[in-house]
Amino acid sequence: MASSPDTSKTIKLVRNNSYLRRLNISFKILFLLLALLLLYTLSTHHHHLPLSSAWENQVRHSALPRRPNGMSVLVTGAAGFVGSHCSLALKKRGDGVLGLDNFNPYYDPSLKRARQHLLAKHRILIIEADLNDAPLLAKLFDVVSFSHVLHLAAQAGVRYAMQNPQSYVASNIAGFVTLLEASKTSNPQPAIVWASSSSVYGLNNESPFSELHRTDQPASLYAATKKAGEAIAHTYNHIYGLSLTGLRFFTVYGPWGRPDMAYFFFTKSILQGKPIDVYQTQDEREVARDFTYIDDVVKGCLGALDTAEKSTGGGGKKHGAAQLRVYNLGNTSPVPVGKLVSVLETLLRVKAKKHVIKMPRNGDVPFTHANVSLAWRDFGYKPTTDLATGLRKFVQCCGGPCENA
Repeated sequence: MASSPDTSKTIKLVRNNSYLRRLNISFKILFLLLALLLLYTLSTHHHHLPLSSAWENQVRHSALPRRPNGMSVLVTGAAGFVGSHCSLALKKRGDGVLGLDNFNPYYDPSLKRARQHLLAKHRILIIEADLNDAPLLAKLFDVVSFSHVLHLAAQAGVRYAMQNPQSYVASNIAGFVTLLEASKTSNPQPAIVWASSSSVYGLNNESPFSELHRTDQPASLYAATKKAGEAIAHTYNHIYGLSLTGLRFFTVYGPWGRPDMAYFFFTKSILQGKPIDVYQTQDEREVARDFTYIDDVVKGCLGALDTAEKSTGGGGKKHGAAQLRVYNLGNTSPVPVGKLVSVLETLLRVKAKKHVIKMPRNGDVPFTHANVSLAWRDFGYKPTTDLATGLRKFVQCCGGPCENA
């Protein structure tokens, strides 16, 4: 009987060829990712260093505190909604403020330019630059010995992540790391307060949301990048002794707000006689949000800055345990979106053309509700503005300048 042919060598050859093909594909993918990273780096706006002595004097002047024991604060995202309000509040009480913003076109940059103009009236300089410009950040930390950083720059919005996911990684993760790298090597290191988000609670169904609740079920890429930021903050605190405080904002609204927020574009559409989409959950429940007025959030940000302990490292080395905190900043009173529309109808004296639809699966969550007991305990955070009062102020300002802004 003839013996069967020895196929072991053929099998090994097939396996080797298959492995080599997979390895080749892996190298191609790696090469593609490196190429994309190089293109991103080359396309990012960088300042050409060195900069003039006149520029350095402007930077120092803006960051110089005007009160005894005042702070010198670098505010990233200073031309943004929360950033501009916080910058003004800090400056008005005598702290030094230097802003940084890249004026990206996620929403109409003319609104950011208007905020920049307002801040300039109060002698607050905003450096136009990308957060990933490491040489510029190093230069700023060299020119000014910042006592604090208020890091509010981010790619915002839940739904936009489905169109441009890379922008969230570039800003919320890479940009944050670039800032932390600059901060860790500074001597002395600044204390850092930064914007996380209520979105980190994701699919959590316990209510009200507590800082002790799980945050490992993000419902959107935006939420995932903010959760990643909290993990990164822990790492830099642990290794380099940076003092870090994360603030989980809950649906901030008010004058000078973001046009992509529901209260803002609802107001615009109602006045223009256009229909608005009001979401319901898949089981036909009303969507609700813990709307938090901007003035309350500003008080929370300043409270976090005032109670932030000094970082314990310097020059990239840790010399002791450093403070690491995270807080909810919300209003503690969720309001159905339908109620938001009713309040706007009353204030605008116009009936809205409502189109009630099921909430799409785009990363939004059905409700948010903040427990703020930790922030109250540690720095006296207590929201005082209900939705009707806050929306009245917004409508009076038409979303833009107010006399007391």
